[in-house]
Amino acid sequence: MTIYDISEKAGVSIATVSRVLNGAGNVSAETRKKVLAVIEACDYTPNAFARGLGLNSMNTIGILCADSSDLYLANAVYHIEQELRENNYNCILCCTGYNLEDKKKYLNLLVNKKVDSVILVGSNFISNDDKENDYIREAAKEIPLLLLNADFDCENVYCSLCDDFKSTMQATSHIIKSGVKDILYLYNSKSYSGLRKLSGYQSALTQNGIPLRMELMQYFPGNHADLPAIADFLSSLDQNIKYHAIMAADDNLAIGAIKFAQKKGLSIPDDLSVIGYNNSILSTCCEPELTTVDNRLEALCHHIVRTLIGILNNTEMAQKVIFSGELIERGTTL
Repeated sequence: MTIYDISEKAGVSIATVSRVLNGAGNVSAETRKKVLAVIEACDYTPNAFARGLGLNSMNTIGILCADSSDLYLANAVYHIEQELRENNYNCILCCTGYNLEDKKKYLNLLVNKKVDSVILVGSNFISNDDKENDYIREAAKEIPLLLLNADFDCENVYCSLCDDFKSTMQATSHIIKSGVKDILYLYNSKSYSGLRKLSGYQSALTQNGIPLRMELMQYFPGNHADLPAIADFLSSLDQNIKYHAIMAADDNLAIGAIKFAQKKGLSIPDDLSVIGYNNSILSTCCEPELTTVDNRLEALCHHIVRTLIGILNNTEMAQKVIFSGELIERGTTL
């Protein structure tokens, strides 16, 4: 018997059950009576360690991250951990890799450790095969889960994300407005976020009356931290594929594209325009400096921690908040 079962039997939300167990005042007498009746009938005993059930808190938050060597994910973990520490919460970090079974194992481990909540960093925790998301649904029956840069509709799951579709669409449209129409899209992830970016690129072309060409949508299968390999990948493409701009799904790929251009003796941005994504430290470590999309990572992390603190204090919080990205123009575009 879990708090989820109680909410289902009483016909109320998990948050309402939590407020009843906490003795919070913002619950009607009738609703409180109904919830308590179900609790008594089911002989339900709250977990003494879970803050959301109102007794004691471990003051510990779990963080799941697929790959701590990834610049975006590493920065997200840093900002989240800093804010949690400022709010007197400890953290347990688990690096899961990208295998589904490992994701399940580490999420279950954190739930069994009686953490107050778990933050899942990155959209790779949400699968396009909905059955593979059941492990998140099960964990959300026990504790609140928060997803950074992913969208998942489930009770007791809260999402904070950048509008990757719109941001990529606007960045691609920026290239088109400069007079370039043959734009290669370079990506290396088929996660929720990765596919939203690809869709944004496609939408920008369609809205501007430019035909979609499969050969201009290139998936790089290697490690996106291997910049020479990215340059070699672009060099290996069919020489008949002509393009004068590259829209890259992250800054690593964009820097690899710049290396490719330099090897080919191409002038940036006159011969080849390049736009990245994430506005990472890499964007100012190249020459010319990289035009890129700022996906508001620090703001996302701040919001997700603020949401978490609100939930643990039994405050009604929005289940999904979407931030708009911003194109940062530098020297790699006209």
